Amino acid sequence: MANSLSVPRLIALLVPAGLLGGALISQYAGGLAPCEMCMWQRWPHLIAIGFALAAYGLRQRPPLSATFIGLAALGIAISGVIGGFHAGVEYGWWEGLTACSTSMAGGSTQDVLDAIMAAPLTRCDVAPWSLFGISLAGYNALFSLVSAAIILILLLRWKKDRP
Repeated sequence: MANSLSVPRLIALLVPAGLLGGALISQYAGGLAPCEMCMWQRWPHLIAIGFALAAYGLRQRPPLSATFIGLAALGIAISGVIGGFHAGVEYGWWEGLTACSTSMAGGSTQDVLDAIMAAPLTRCDVAPWSLFGISLAGYNALFSLVSAAIILILLLRWKKDRP
């Protein structure tokens, strides 16, 4: 159906779920500890998933569902912009954060300093993995920004086709 919201709604759910799932698999199965900027990219995807689920819940109210699809697209785009900034830092195109983050396991309060000192350092300006010269942050930027644009184009077409 030309004026259906089903495709943009599906994209708005699958893209952030897939990218967030890929990040978690990279972390827990692949051993790639996320830096602070990696974590920043995850939050908008998580929020976009919530908006997309709300859009599914509001299927019987198309204008409201479309609003939540648009909000999901905005969340996806925000993650893409953060990913683009992060990729630029990794590629040395511009200065990034001076602080780095660490991954710590839980422990007692008496061992906090030892845990901090022993925690692996995860730098934001070093890409821990790349494919064809593109880092995970770069792929997030590409997939997120293109997907957000597609969702918005489909929403505009839906709005134009409405009686």
